[in-house]
Amino acid sequence: MLPWLPEDISTYGSQIDSLFYLVFWITNITFVLVQGALIYFLFRYRRRPGQKAVYTHGNNTLEIAWTIAPSIILVVLALLSRASWVEIKETLPPSKYPVVVTAKQFNWDITYPGPDGQFDTADDKTIENDLNVPVNEVVQLRLRSRDVIHSFFIPVLRFKQDMLPGREIFGWFEATKTGKYEIPCAELCGFGHSGMLGHLTVHSAEDYAAWVQAQWPGAAPGGTAGR
Repeated sequence: MLPWLPEDISTYGSQIDSLFYLVFWITNITFVLVQGALIYFLFRYRRRPGQKAVYTHGNNTLEIAWTIAPSIILVVLALLSRASWVEIKETLPPSKYPVVVTAKQFNWDITYPGPDGQFDTADDKTIENDLNVPVNEVVQLRLRSRDVIHSFFIPVLRFKQDMLPGREIFGWFEATKTGKYEIPCAELCGFGHSGMLGHLTVHSAEDYAAWVQAQWPGAAPGGTAGR
């Protein structure tokens, strides 16, 4: 519907886009109505010779109406988005591909657990700014920040999550298309913020197995970095 939006390669991307479209049209229709009323009032109540200005201290009915209307819209939006929020933010599907992402000024440290599937063991591997995942598989993210607030943003996955110092925040996604995509930081985090850019590479099953073999030469063929 809106061709300038990033490509959607996420299993839950369509839900987020639907909510975005809804908010987009509500705000745009409201903008057009308000600007139309403003233009009408400019002409309707312009200064005319011999006509005195009339002052008003407000209209209680109008004030109640434009307070209630946005409140109803907000409640409806909250109800419509509740199911998506639960699925995306409050549910963590099981995954064979856990990854720890640690933000720092001004890079992403991507840590893979290695063939044993356990973090904090000898076969862990950390790669800067390079997230590799298989296509059509759930990936679990453990998000941390080493210094200030950052925001891990993958536009094509409709994934965006702030990362707070001293906290570990979980997230997940499932990519449906292979390719290489950008991971910018979406939170102003210092003078190097604009250069804080990583990349997500979504591999086919065969290419991902080959990538694992290249990173862990002793791993069994067809193994994963998180199994």
